Amino acid sequence: MKKALLGILCYCLLATAWAQNTPYSIQMAQSLMHTHQDSIQVKIGKSAIWDYEQGLFLKALEHVYQRTGDATYFQYMQKNINSFINEKGDIRTYKLSEYNSDNITTGRLLLSLYQETGEDKYRIAAEQLRLQISKQPRTKEGGFWHKDRYPDQMWLDGLYMLEPFYAEYSQVFHQNNWDDIALQFELMYKNAKDPKTGLLYHAYDHERKQAWASKQTGLSPNFWGRAMGWYAMALVDVLDYFPQQHPKRNMLIKQLNELSAALVKVQDQSSGLWYQLPTLGTQKGNYLEASCANMYVYAFAKGVRKGYLPSSYLGASQKAYASIIEKFVTKDAQGYVHLEKTVSVGGLGGTPYRDGSFAYYMSEPLKTDDLKGVGPFIMASLEIEIAKELEIGKGKKVVLDYYFNHEFRKNKQGNMERFHYTWEDRKDSGFQLLGVQTEQLGAKIDSLAQAPTLKNLAGAQVYIIVDPDSQKETAKPNYMRSQDADEIEKWVKAGGTLILLANDTTNCEIPKFNTLAKRFGMEFVGPNLNMVQGKNWHQGTLNISANNPVFKGLKKIYIKEISTIKLAGPAKSLEDLNGYSVMAMAQVGKGRVFALGDPWIYNEYTNNRRIPLEYENFPAAKKLMEWALKP
Repeated sequence: MKKALLGILCYCLLATAWAQNTPYSIQMAQSLMHTHQDSIQVKIGKSAIWDYEQGLFLKALEHVYQRTGDATYFQYMQKNINSFINEKGDIRTYKLSEYNSDNITTGRLLLSLYQETGEDKYRIAAEQLRLQISKQPRTKEGGFWHKDRYPDQMWLDGLYMLEPFYAEYSQVFHQNNWDDIALQFELMYKNAKDPKTGLLYHAYDHERKQAWASKQTGLSPNFWGRAMGWYAMALVDVLDYFPQQHPKRNMLIKQLNELSAALVKVQDQSSGLWYQLPTLGTQKGNYLEASCANMYVYAFAKGVRKGYLPSSYLGASQKAYASIIEKFVTKDAQGYVHLEKTVSVGGLGGTPYRDGSFAYYMSEPLKTDDLKGVGPFIMASLEIEIAKELEIGKGKKVVLDYYFNHEFRKNKQGNMERFHYTWEDRKDSGFQLLGVQTEQLGAKIDSLAQAPTLKNLAGAQVYIIVDPDSQKETAKPNYMRSQDADEIEKWVKAGGTLILLANDTTNCEIPKFNTLAKRFGMEFVGPNLNMVQGKNWHQGTLNISANNPVFKGLKKIYIKEISTIKLAGPAKSLEDLNGYSVMAMAQVGKGRVFALGDPWIYNEYTNNRRIPLEYENFPAAKKLMEWALKP
């Protein structure tokens, strides 16, 4: 009996310690994955279907995966999507003929999986959703109907359901749909905006035929909290893909600023939250609702992080988030957290008929762990967690070399594309995860496809050169020249941080690369170490010493086939292996140089989908960027 009680006590103490040290984003993700262990059931007791709530939650898990490098989230996401997609790319339970914009949302995960795995079934399934968009019924002005059974109606919800997928698809497959995407926001905003408050009504009927629609304006009667949340999230997510130079980009940012300002005005002053119907907070029966608050926190905090919104909105989001934790988050006896007080649904028309009145919105039941609240809660939590680290890279830029590393390949559509150690490449060969980590430290990422000069490096605090091409990789490689090394050296001495990542001597152009490395007392040489056979992961182990100034607190990383470094002058070894230096650093003028003989922080070795989690490549990549960005 005493042993049993002691075991229970130990479990409780461990659970408490875990909760105290684990971010809420992870706690909620793991709690819901525990609830939905096999597949995501939107309607408990009924078979899982292709549904926007499923897509919303899985997108939140994708964000957790990119934040943590824990492949558990990726595998859960892929397993759920695979339960709907066969090898031919058909989507189980999906019906194109419904022309339901809700069915587009989960397609964002198809795009993610296609970009990361290259499996055609995801592309083919995504093409079905793109086909729906091309045939989606429209109002006379060109706005997408929310659903075929809701003719001539645009709902705020629909902008989130359809546009982020439409935008990402356009970027991935190089389609110029940007005017059409912008048009949807222009029409929705123009027709739904209230000139007095700046808030957006839930929906409008272009033909004024619905009983809920004003005969003068076509608008629904009320401002609904979650509907405006969908719209705000749609704006910040579409801007991830919308071209920087497109003339309509500023229109989207202006909408976000205007709507955010209007929402802050109706934020409850005491709690920092929002009511189900935000302008009717004092009316009997109205209540503070969870999903809209999470959506606003996500949109505000991400808007600040991306530079779309003034920094003051971070304060508004932090105040709201503190109340979300206090008023809406509970914990069960097993230590799992739950989100309370999310309204189950909010719609217009249909059977039984929903008239958009105050009484209607108050009649919909509240749910615990509703995915429409949980998904945004996880995303909001991540943004609040990320915000604590943004000062590290604020106002700084990290430039990745695209000149010495300049590889192209033909994709499955027959087009030539850049790949291998690029920010954009989401497959194993890319640096996409490193780019996410860098941006989450507050820095901007950029690339340099020309020969480096003091002038074109002037705005960069960090410059990364990875695995320069040999003729084996590129027909006409851009070799490192003395004049290139001169320019880079001057930039380092002026205060820049240079990161040199070579490769083993058989897979990297080493001699000319050393033209630069030698300037700082470093020379990449043989022998190559950590020659790994198959999945003998231990052969790629590099133990991190306790006094390593870059990777302090880490124990070991995985690096295979690494070239060694011969040191002279100002260079000092950070890590030795078998008596050879494999990691080095030099202080040069006002700047610094870090060198390692392998590109070891690309996706394959940070996404943890292959190598064991005991290797700390993902946190090591983050620590390297933190070191590089700090003075």
